[in-house]
Amino acid sequence: MRIAVLSDIHANLPALDAVLADAGQVDAIWHLGDVVGYGPDPDGVVARLRDVGAIGVRGNHDAAACGGTEIDWFNADARRAMEWTRTAIGGRSIEWLSALPERRTIDGCELVHGSPRDPLWEYILSPSIARDNLAVLGQPIGLHGHTHIPVAYVEDDGRVDRVAPRRGTELGLEGHRALVNPGSVGQPRDGDTSASYLILDPAAGSMTWHRVEYDIGAVQAAMRDAGLPGFLISRLSIGL
Repeated sequence: MRIAVLSDIHANLPALDAVLADAGQVDAIWHLGDVVGYGPDPDGVVARLRDVGAIGVRGNHDAAACGGTEIDWFNADARRAMEWTRTAIGGRSIEWLSALPERRTIDGCELVHGSPRDPLWEYILSPSIARDNLAVLGQPIGLHGHTHIPVAYVEDDGRVDRVAPRRGTELGLEGHRALVNPGSVGQPRDGDTSASYLILDPAAGSMTWHRVEYDIGAVQAAMRDAGLPGFLISRLSIGL
């Protein structure tokens, strides 16, 4: 089985389209939340995911876009962008986002945005945090996003090893449990400006990280036209 795993698209339609084209024929598309926020095309991204039959979970930005109090915890730029998103997003998109669960279990994988113990907010940034979350993970593989950084934390005989993948890195779990982050489609923050995603075979416990370039300038122009914060625009050029 070949599954495309996407996260943190953040209303960046050119990045999403580049990823879908690069992934090619897949058996399913799973997303890990933060479909909207930051970027200029929330309705376009939701429509594309709906059209390709993507299934997934809600992120904190998705919850905020639907009117949630999550916006109260955002920094100034994220809040400004979310306030714009709330004025721009359509009712059909809100309905689709509102129906997303905070966690979902499929084919031996648990899907969340943040972490298994805190699906909306916790950042998994270290082996120690990963260890605590592996302790409550109910499936062999936990898929999460939120940090915008591709990474895997693999449990091996009491240790938790951190894998920092590059473009094309392949990982076989060989029966080990793991927490796996595909990186961000629309707002990468690992110093690489290209969109990041994962191809997963859950039955085999094997996965490959992929990167694909997209038209960053076009997205930045759309963000400027929308009056979105300058920092959010400029960071797309450096991937941080």
